[in-house]
Amino acid sequence: MNKKLYVGNLPFTTTENELRGLFETYGTVDRVSVITDRETGRPRGFAFVEMSDGAAAESASKGLDGRDLGGRTLRVNEATGGGGGGGGGGGGSRRSY
Repeated sequence: MNKKLYVGNLPFTTTENELRGLFETYGTVDRVSVITDRETGRPRGFAFVEMSDGAAAESASKGLDGRDLGGRTLRVNEATGGGGGGGGGGGGSRRSY
């Protein structure tokens, strides 16, 4: 089972290949997704990295969290559920009297 890591505080110039190279020093990287803004296509400063080996992902998280990349301090941790982005509002209750 793949382990998905959140990588935050990335320089906006970071590429998927650059991240892949950084994480591959810890193990096999299955997938890298640099998140971009839907409207502008510009990077949003965070990404997700998937690794199939949980121990390698844990090592990568510990080894890269707090590391400097392009003058910014990386934040690396296990991605939490969340699912689809953005969400709508809750809305109030509708009562019929």
